Amino acid sequence: MNATLSAATGWDGGTTLPRYSVAGLNEAIGTLLDRGFAPRFLLEATVSRPQLKKGHLWLSLTDGQASISAVVWASQVAKLSFTPQEGDGVLVVGRLNFWNARATLCVQVLDLRPSLGAVLRQFERVRALLEPEGLFAPERKRTLPGLPGRIALMTSVPSSALADMLRTARERWPSTAVLVVPIPVQGAVEERICAAVDQLAEQVERFGIDALVLARGGGSREDLTVFDGERLARCLARFPCPVVCGVGHEDDTTIADLVADYRAATPTAAVVALLPDRLAVQGRLQQQRQHLRQLLNLRLKSTREQLGRQQERLKTVHPSGLLQARRERLQQQRQLLLALSPQHVLRRGFSLVRDGHGHLLRSIGAIGLGDALQLQMADGVIGATAGPVLSRPGDPGAKAPQQT
Repeated sequence: MNATLSAATGWDGGTTLPRYSVAGLNEAIGTLLDRGFAPRFLLEATVSRPQLKKGHLWLSLTDGQASISAVVWASQVAKLSFTPQEGDGVLVVGRLNFWNARATLCVQVLDLRPSLGAVLRQFERVRALLEPEGLFAPERKRTLPGLPGRIALMTSVPSSALADMLRTARERWPSTAVLVVPIPVQGAVEERICAAVDQLAEQVERFGIDALVLARGGGSREDLTVFDGERLARCLARFPCPVVCGVGHEDDTTIADLVADYRAATPTAAVVALLPDRLAVQGRLQQQRQHLRQLLNLRLKSTREQLGRQQERLKTVHPSGLLQARRERLQQQRQLLLALSPQHVLRRGFSLVRDGHGHLLRSIGAIGLGDALQLQMADGVIGATAGPVLSRPGDPGAKAPQQT
């Protein structure tokens, strides 16, 4: 029986089971982990009991069912874009660390950022805090300037977002001056962004800034957590001129988007919202020019017609025209008088008969036999003596007088 047990368990010094010292066992475990586990991995967890010791950040990572220790070495702490707090959800880039001397296993954190759930909880917390104060109210939103003389672009330098915004500004409205204000846009940099915003606010009048664009290019929603800060929201709310926020992608909404006077889907869209399209403006100006030309032509035509009527009217009241008209009327009256003149009748062969006293006789009843008469002809007067009446008008056989 004892022989059998010894053979089975290796107590007799055989090689059935491997034999280790404590150090050797720990070293074997470490080698096994190094060879059999991924050198780097992603770990989604919740932070518990974070604390700094001698510059190193120690914490526990848990998912509610299990936990594991983790450490961020001092050399890496300064490089973190996010400093976790108790209960924060995080996404860790890490590797396993196994200390042979104590057989202690922990996760060495190479990078750390908030998980989407933690970001959304932070967003809702700040939103619930600021919304009752009216910072998101539509009535406090300021109107964007129509033709800004100068705008400030606050973003990272250099970046593709800045290049796109500058190109768009040149293409749309090159007469607007652009002031670039470099800021960090990722990580625990809210205080630095707020300091830049407040410093620029003091220089708005000096530089003649009409609007501010706060922009950041694409990235995950977790990368935009700096724009969910309460302090940054208050800085933007008190900025002295309109603020346009173009952060992330179209579907991303941050606290800065809600408090800004205008939310743009992208950094480029922020510049498009601020600056008019010069080609569209040129088209409108050409249409207005054509319309004004048509109005001017119509006005000139109407004025010419009016002047023509006034000229015709002036002709009728001009002294020379009035004098000519008077002359023509006088000539007509003269001709009429000449036509009605007795002299004209005398030239036709008629004569005027007067008695001896020169009185004009109109009837033979006023003439007696033997009365002296004066016959006025066209070219003179002759004397005559009245003889007997030869005929009267209406007598049988009377002949109508003939004109000569």
